[in-house]
Amino acid sequence: MRKLLNTLYVTTKDVYLGLDGENIVVLLEGEVNARRPLHNIESIVAFNYAGASPALIGECMRRNIAISYIGANGRFLGRVTGPECGSILTRKAQYKLGDDEAQSAQIARNMVAGKIHNCRSLIERARRDHALRVDGEKLRRASEYLKNAAKRVMAANRLDSVRGCEGEAANVYFSAFDELILSDKEAFRFRGRSRRPPLDRVNALLSFCYALLAHECGAALYAAGLDPFAGFLHRDRPGRMSLALDLMEELRPAVADRFVLTAINKGIVRSEGFVVEESGAVTMTDETRIAVIKKWQEKKLEELTHPFLKEKIQWGLVPYAQALLLSRHIRGDLGQYPPFFW
Repeated sequence: MRKLLNTLYVTTKDVYLGLDGENIVVLLEGEVNARRPLHNIESIVAFNYAGASPALIGECMRRNIAISYIGANGRFLGRVTGPECGSILTRKAQYKLGDDEAQSAQIARNMVAGKIHNCRSLIERARRDHALRVDGEKLRRASEYLKNAAKRVMAANRLDSVRGCEGEAANVYFSAFDELILSDKEAFRFRGRSRRPPLDRVNALLSFCYALLAHECGAALYAAGLDPFAGFLHRDRPGRMSLALDLMEELRPAVADRFVLTAINKGIVRSEGFVVEESGAVTMTDETRIAVIKKWQEKKLEELTHPFLKEKIQWGLVPYAQALLLSRHIRGDLGQYPPFFW
């Protein structure tokens, strides 16, 4: 398993990134604000900042250090990366599988089954650990539905059926999500998923963390020699990293959703750390965004035993492990893609 390197997050709007020898230089109003060595950076994530020098972009491309751009509302905007990794034969096999709906459905249903399982695990953990603080019956009904939905999706042979099961399961899961929020319920009330823009604090956090996870899934797929833009569950669309979105599905509950709940329930984020725009959109303040990124990076360093590989790895390497398993399946080394069951 590869070594987990650092991700450089650029959150200050007016900084400019430059190159000085083997270092990334962060310039603010023409003055050096920070300096980071390139050799231990694997990616850069930038939120509405002034730009980067062509020299830095070129060096990052040469070293395969991906630069991702994310809007203030957490929406993934685009990505700059270097030459393709891996074998063209693997990517050709990926495109061939993507053109076959039956084969795509098989991979997609495993990913969705992993997502539904992990949603249910999150609910079951709340039922077990906070039985006196949650509506146990509501969570029990949601858990039972998700249990049956996982069985239905594994019996689906068409992509439309897989998407239908996923959509229904997501609605049930998010209908119970508010029960999992245990702290400052008035400020962090969740009434349903809202995107582009997020209309409450919980959705702002979810969208932001999903954007971070999309970046990491895209980087993992590139490293595994796959094309992040050619998906199975999410079909091809210009400019959309469909396979990264596919890989995200099973990781959303275990990585992003659980992180958001922890951030709220442990007081890492507070109600005053958000701004409500005139349009109703809710965004995070710079201070909240920095606090979330700091905790996100700390979480990536924690270890777990991978359910399929049976090896101890860091949480930050889970997307990479799943990308490798998907690549092995596409090459024919694994009969099926093994999703991440948390």
